[in-house]
Amino acid sequence: MNIAIIGVGLIGGSAALDLKKSPLFDKIYGVDENPKHQEKAKELGLVDDIIPLDEALEKAKIILLSIPVDAILKLAPYILDRIEDHVVIEMGSTKTKILESIADHPKRGRYLAAHPMAGTEYSGPKAAVTDLFKDKVMVYVEAFKTDEDAFEIGEKIINTLGMHSIFMNAKEHDMHTAYVSHISHLTSFALALTVLEKEMSQGRIFELAGSGFESTVRLAKSSPDMWTPIFEQNRENVLEVLKEHIQQLQNMHDNIENKDFNRLHKMIKKSNRIKRIIK
Repeated sequence: MNIAIIGVGLIGGSAALDLKKSPLFDKIYGVDENPKHQEKAKELGLVDDIIPLDEALEKAKIILLSIPVDAILKLAPYILDRIEDHVVIEMGSTKTKILESIADHPKRGRYLAAHPMAGTEYSGPKAAVTDLFKDKVMVYVEAFKTDEDAFEIGEKIINTLGMHSIFMNAKEHDMHTAYVSHISHLTSFALALTVLEKEMSQGRIFELAGSGFESTVRLAKSSPDMWTPIFEQNRENVLEVLKEHIQQLQNMHDNIENKDFNRLHKMIKKSNRIKRIIK
């Protein structure tokens, strides 16, 4: 059995590295429209060969979609139009608009929507690492709409990556990821812009940057080509969480401005409860 990975960047490339260690597949093909990514993926040995999409649909029965969500929105119907008993595993970070676009497709049952809660701030084939997915969570979205045999094949691949699985519907998934993933990136982008503006006007500020700043702003290194479409497709949920987040920042601002450090202390102490969830 062969697999074709469409998008050989961080997610697709890391999956390829782990799947190459497994006896599941005879060949792992890569598909990527970026010539530099094609060259680097072959150089790093992420895949056995780089081939065009239509050829991949002929040679591989398993298709792994690991490209930006705007590209998935366009490509998913195209792929479903051209497959037979293939299994299409899609790993986008948003689900509602994508799944709505294929809801009535006659091949919908061959499509498994999944979102690996794993990643780094880096992108492209050079970012691929082994064990990226190990012990992380894979969210299956509307898995009940996937044919049983297609789901079993997909689950076997996910288990090979060493992941735990949970199940959600599309709206639930997009709301939760807005709170635990999308807002983190927006906050990091905003902080980076704030400090970069100050650096431009006064300079030397980064000489003081320590591990705290680095960990907070780390996500600002993430690809705009990946994240802008995520914010666009998950706009309503992102706006909701942004509104709440801005209100919390405003509360902190007001407490400091009003010298109400007792109330500020209570806010910080309340925030410490996150230790119960994140060790």
